[in-house]
Amino acid sequence: MSTKDYLEKDYYKVLGVSKSATQDEIKQAYRKLARQYHPDANKGDSSAEDRFKEISEAYNVLSDEKRRKEYDDARSLFGGSYRPGGGTGTGGFDLGDLFGQSTGAGTGGERLSDLFGGLFGGRGRTTTQARRGADVETETRLTFAESVTGVTKSFQLTSEAACQTCKGTGGKAGTAPRVCARCSGTGHESKNLGGFSLSEPCSECKGRGLVVDDPCLTCNGSGRGKSTRTIQARIPGGVDDGQRIRIKGKGAPGERGGPAGDLFVVVHVQPHSLFGKSGDNLTITVPVTFPEAALGAEVRVPTLNGLPVTVKIPPGTPNGRTFRVRGKGATRRDGTMGDLLVTIDVDVPKNLSSDAREALEKYRAATADQDPRRGLEARAKGA
Repeated sequence: MSTKDYLEKDYYKVLGVSKSATQDEIKQAYRKLARQYHPDANKGDSSAEDRFKEISEAYNVLSDEKRRKEYDDARSLFGGSYRPGGGTGTGGFDLGDLFGQSTGAGTGGERLSDLFGGLFGGRGRTTTQARRGADVETETRLTFAESVTGVTKSFQLTSEAACQTCKGTGGKAGTAPRVCARCSGTGHESKNLGGFSLSEPCSECKGRGLVVDDPCLTCNGSGRGKSTRTIQARIPGGVDDGQRIRIKGKGAPGERGGPAGDLFVVVHVQPHSLFGKSGDNLTITVPVTFPEAALGAEVRVPTLNGLPVTVKIPPGTPNGRTFRVRGKGATRRDGTMGDLLVTIDVDVPKNLSSDAREALEKYRAATADQDPRRGLEARAKGA
């Protein structure tokens, strides 16, 4: 992405959040939009796919505190002071000065390209020495239990890496690339846009800072090729369906000793036939008989780990009441466990034996004066 594109894109507007939004608000906005525009849910819709990429790009910046601060600082500096064609004495400045591309010397200070090099996709004149690898995004499906406890998954990734034939040099065996004369090995050149200038990848060396006179036949001199590899990555416990997990250093390998990019994994969780999830807590609905609810009981309740727990139901428990079992929920980020929320469902039998029917008839006669609907009609009339 060019510097100009980076500064002109309003990532807050893309996600529909304010500039003061918290990380949780940013995450929630991303999840909602990602589910809406995900390619799987919009087969053949290229506009939805482009929107999904735009949303992912915005989240990639705003979800990282360091990158978000750099983005905010740069946009604030750019938007508050820039005037096209401005110069000394006009209250403006040239974008070439902002991005450290002016050719003048003796300023007595650091260039902003050195201060914000990581933000703009490079690091000043060190760009040609080392480049960070690209980020890679993939998807995975988890069982409900795996999403709760965490799991190590295998991923087969295809990404750019050093060409195996030339080992990344871009040249045939026995040859070596030379420093680009056009950009003096920086990999960038300034382009005059009539009043201000922008730095772009060198048109001669395509941003590499090196020129290959006798290119490798496998990679055509680029020094890069496609690489397929299988990696093991840990998906933490407590993830939700549709969540995007960032795994640092598992993306595409860096170039010329640069660090690897990151791996982003979009998680799809299969629903469970018995358990549900509410935040860090698991939920379950347990049927009880009418006598158990009326007289009280101790009932065995299954848990996700297979070891049942006993829940005490006090006398007179109404239908729908929820009990909390501590420490039997999902894994939190700090390693502690959420709770299991047990909701009571009073089971009304459809078929009664003669003895059971007789007992219920006696119970009804004994409680005839206890009308739970007394005054209901009067209340409906507003009395």
